Amino acid sequence: MTESGPVLAWLVIRQDDNGNRYRVGRYATEDEARKIADSLDDRGHKQLYWVERIGSPAL
Repeated sequence: MTESGPVLAWLVIRQDDNGNRYRVGRYATEDEARKIADSLDDRGHKQLYWVERIGSPAL
């Protein structure tokens, strides 16, 4: 946490059927981000969701 607020170092990313990628949200912990990604994935849409740490190279 910084003086300006919590550090939100984890991203949930969504990729649609056309390969477009969108940032869904930023989260403080990897566990929190994975829970969100898993809950979105469980909805049964054909989108792909994953978790990345800010500053990590994209896959």
